[in-house]
Amino acid sequence: MSILKDKNILLGITAGIAAYKSASLVRLFIKAGANVKVVMTPASKDFVTPLTLSTLSKNPVYSSFVDEDDDNEVWNNHVDLGLWADLMVVAPATANTMAKMANGVCDNLLLAVYLSAKCSVYFAPAMDLDMYKHETTQVSFNKLTSFGNKLIPAGTGELASGLVGEGRMAEPEDIVSFIEKDILDQLPLRGKRVLITAGPTYEAIDPVRFIGNHSSGKMGFEIAKAASNLGAEVILVTGPTHQTVTSSFITVKHVVSAEDMYNEVHKHFAISDIAILSAAVADYKPKNVASEKIKKKDSTFTIELEKTKDILKSLGEIKEKQYLVGFALETNNELEHAQGKLKSKNLDLIVLNSLRDKGAGFGVSTNKVTFITSANLIIENELKSKADVAKDLMQHILKQTHA
Repeated sequence: MSILKDKNILLGITAGIAAYKSASLVRLFIKAGANVKVVMTPASKDFVTPLTLSTLSKNPVYSSFVDEDDDNEVWNNHVDLGLWADLMVVAPATANTMAKMANGVCDNLLLAVYLSAKCSVYFAPAMDLDMYKHETTQVSFNKLTSFGNKLIPAGTGELASGLVGEGRMAEPEDIVSFIEKDILDQLPLRGKRVLITAGPTYEAIDPVRFIGNHSSGKMGFEIAKAASNLGAEVILVTGPTHQTVTSSFITVKHVVSAEDMYNEVHKHFAISDIAILSAAVADYKPKNVASEKIKKKDSTFTIELEKTKDILKSLGEIKEKQYLVGFALETNNELEHAQGKLKSKNLDLIVLNSLRDKGAGFGVSTNKVTFITSANLIIENELKSKADVAKDLMQHILKQTHA
């Protein structure tokens, strides 16, 4: 899955013959899972039609401050468009438009949107060889990159004039690859491995029945998404759950019992940089598992239990460079129990939540947590969605690890 999935991309198209490639570029952005809106200079409509781009992007195409065909004269708000975008791409970027961008000239909607954008801006030059080499064009390149805009280098080949040389707009596939690589290279956890556990474990009584808990796995899955969005390679070890995730950065390992989870986690811990164990692992399991379904006979039934392996403690005993995070779900003396767990299991951080807090715990989409560090720093958080809790957790880890 592309890092561009769910990103809002604003594509600016200017009046160059390479505008015909913009239709393919829109299609590739959509295929990558992005949301695309197109802003055209008025003259660019001579090279590619708004209807084509609107059909491919599944959004209206903007080219003027007021829609010409709209009797109500609805204003196209350049500020709103600029704020909507996660990134802006000007492709093709002609010498004329680049000079205006570099000098703050604002004589059409595209330039107004550019000046309003708060996001990263990429530009893909397209022009003939002599124009590309001209000193003023090079000044535009230098000015735009000094502003933090990102130049997607032009290719070399046959140009519209018949000359052969530098100035061809990069191919749509290369533009997408350039942007994906640039985004990935900036992510703080790029090249890091994060091991996460999620969900419950089921401890078999017989082939039909088991001992389990009410964990949905949502918290762990949200942490996996948050870590992957920061560029990490994630191993997600999950017990039985209905949660799903689709990301090329997340490898899901399905397990059932505490023993299964223990074994799977130990396969990956040595090569992990961060381990976050949010799974609700059973503390006990039946000592003897019946090979056949147990029939109902007596009015009472006793099952002898034995302790499961303590996954978190076992990792605390062998950790070297890893930053180890545990979770504590408590119902009484919450802080005291969490601090004891933090110390006894050699953790770097423990995330405490209480079933006594409304909106926290199993089976809900929100959580209210407290972070407790190994230095006994206590950080209380408000009730938030589990997705936001996951983001807060990853940001805290980044600060602690200086990743």
